[in-house]
Amino acid sequence: MEDGRAIELLRELSEPLTRRSCLTHVERMPARPGRHGHWPQWADPRIVEHLSSRGVHAPWTHQERAAQLAHEGRHVVLATATASGKSLAYLLPSLSAIGARDLDPSAPRATALYIAPTKALAADQLTNITALIDGAGIRGARAAVYDGDTPSEQRRWIRRHGTFVLTNPDMLHYGILPGHDQWAHLLRALRYVIVDECHTYRGVFGSHVALVLRRLLRVARSYGAEPTMILASATSAHPEISASRLVGAEVEAVTEDGSPRAGLTFGLWEPGSRAVVDGRPGDRDEEHGREEPLRRSATTEAAGLLADLVAWDVQTLVFTRSRRSAELVASGARRLLTEAAEQRASAALADRATRVAAYRGGYLAEERRQLEDGLRSGELRALASTNALELGIDVSGLDAVLIAGWPGTRASLWQQAGRAGRRGGGDGGALAVFVAREDPLDTYVVHHPESVFGMEVEAAVLDPTNPYVLMPHLCAAAAELPIRHGTEDALGPTARELLESLTARGVLRKRPGGWYWTMERSAHELTDLRGSGGEPVRIVEGASGALLGTVDAASAHQQVHDGAVYLHQGRSYVVDHLEVDSAVALVHREDPLYTTHAQSTSTIRVRQEDWRRPWGDGVQLCFGTVDVTDQVTGYQVRDVFTQAVLGQHPLDLPPRTLTTKAVWWVVPGERTAAAGIVPEALPGALHAAEHASIGMLPLLATCDRWDIGGVSTALHEDTGEPTIFVYDGAPGGAGFAERGAQDAAAWLRATADAVRECRCEAGCPACVVSPKCGNGNEPLDKSAALLLLDLLVQAAGETAD
Repeated sequence: MEDGRAIELLRELSEPLTRRSCLTHVERMPARPGRHGHWPQWADPRIVEHLSSRGVHAPWTHQERAAQLAHEGRHVVLATATASGKSLAYLLPSLSAIGARDLDPSAPRATALYIAPTKALAADQLTNITALIDGAGIRGARAAVYDGDTPSEQRRWIRRHGTFVLTNPDMLHYGILPGHDQWAHLLRALRYVIVDECHTYRGVFGSHVALVLRRLLRVARSYGAEPTMILASATSAHPEISASRLVGAEVEAVTEDGSPRAGLTFGLWEPGSRAVVDGRPGDRDEEHGREEPLRRSATTEAAGLLADLVAWDVQTLVFTRSRRSAELVASGARRLLTEAAEQRASAALADRATRVAAYRGGYLAEERRQLEDGLRSGELRALASTNALELGIDVSGLDAVLIAGWPGTRASLWQQAGRAGRRGGGDGGALAVFVAREDPLDTYVVHHPESVFGMEVEAAVLDPTNPYVLMPHLCAAAAELPIRHGTEDALGPTARELLESLTARGVLRKRPGGWYWTMERSAHELTDLRGSGGEPVRIVEGASGALLGTVDAASAHQQVHDGAVYLHQGRSYVVDHLEVDSAVALVHREDPLYTTHAQSTSTIRVRQEDWRRPWGDGVQLCFGTVDVTDQVTGYQVRDVFTQAVLGQHPLDLPPRTLTTKAVWWVVPGERTAAAGIVPEALPGALHAAEHASIGMLPLLATCDRWDIGGVSTALHEDTGEPTIFVYDGAPGGAGFAERGAQDAAAWLRATADAVRECRCEAGCPACVVSPKCGNGNEPLDKSAALLLLDLLVQAAGETAD
């Protein structure tokens, strides 16, 4: 995109009457020149010559520094911006080591293992790596992807001959480490382990990956290898600490970015009201006798903005918060473009309408590859994607990025925004727009730009010592190789205690030489790295038997229950039956004029209180372990256009219990009464305060509201008082609730401010209404919730005094 075009686009997007006042802030980030380093003397001359022929005459300073540390055998993490060329920093030392025998037959044999968080990223990197190997003529380098999509006939060849193997944590856990003896060729010569996009390994998933990496290093050492870890990360706070915790060894950080940066124009956008957008008055609130203009959804707004950008032939990527939203944004943009083409009799617009697609997890592998190729080639002018493309294919030349809803962290926000302007360019040459959802955090961000711009990005939160995570990995490690006495600390400081517990339960057998796995079933099946809750549910068209896609087990009850509407590439299907035991959802093709929304109930019990602190007069702040039981009990049918509730249907699905960590406030009834909260308003006050606090926690912790949950009650059976719980949505906890507990005063102040500053009167999705409430957001009382939050903020001040 030409210099200054981004500002012009933003002005044009804001021009229509329906969108005036939507733009709340514009941030201009100027272009930055690059700083070159020098090719190291040890670099393979064929690589240097090939890169020079492609116009790369010298590495950037950060590439040179990271590559040098890795060559010296020092674990290193490179934490720089999107499109800063991190791949060269690990390819230069790894391919130089692998290709050394081509130049000197006496050089030691070397191999490398590359680990990516997604299949898309590994597949894309294979294309780049193969091009570099072929271009440089490195005969000893044989690169291949080994993941769930790899045909079985290729797997044996990769195990025997691969020297640069690309995989993901799941395949490493389930497919490589259990049969490590078949990988002796790779493991004996393993020189480098590359962990790409390591900032994504946070929470429980990050804790699992940390232990998979420890097990990998343990197995590699058994073959005589001592590989160097090279980690690549988006910009993050204290990357050396997070990386060290991830690999279990000291890691040096390279954070000074020497690459050039294109100018970026970043807009914060709050959708207007539906009353204005749709040309009709706001919906009437009969209870309070007033007009309530409803804000247009981020999904609808993003579809409109995307249609405009595609109409101007601006190649655009939209990031959404859910699979459903990705489908709706793409189909909405196509519909708007088609309507415009008919009105203007424009063949160009009609053509562009066909070049907009959705991209998300759950698609079949061949569908994903086709979409990636289409975006890379320019055949597709727009993709609406979940965060599956945040780390995925390397696309050069994207002009604009729309971010529909807070992506969970500032690190992810900048990672997504950085997908624009990857061709370089001058000041103002790329456009990024954050479109706020009706959510407390999103609303807070668009009205407080200082919460994004100029703020340090978050550090990754992970805890490999979490016993719920560590215990199954100890079993897997013992099944791979007996855990010898004196070596167990390599798996964590609490490993010995847990090994003794597993031995007492008969899961492991203790011998003079160490601990052994004794069970017949696979130890690796005990671990669910991504917390999906079990086997993915296959979505099958009943009439043809065709497999449409998959959905993770944890989401299946909400997304593909009986009667649910399921979207796939713009086409609608209705679920005939969810077979829970066989993990299959049978569907049929239909275009209903309604959507479905699952409803659930939650109960929570305190299993163990880790600590309790006074929080002012009588109020208590607690942290500990809880059992959360959820059950999907039914679903609502809503009009697809107005979202009016058309009906409600019961469901008979089994409950699910989650043991996790939580923070909770116990507020004596006399304190709430003294604050002016009458008994009949108390449940609504607690419920609304719970929703608002969940919405604001991502401002402090590396999570989004879908990573956490909450329960509130006017009389909890374990505390005997009004209580608000906020808990981690992952087994054993993920550190999010603990982070909130540690900075509870700041968390509550931000929550109270967000509720107070919201312009609605009775509560809305921008403050206390939750998009995922299983009780249909009943009861809620915004004014009473503000009294309760002010009480808690005041109590925090009393504690500080």
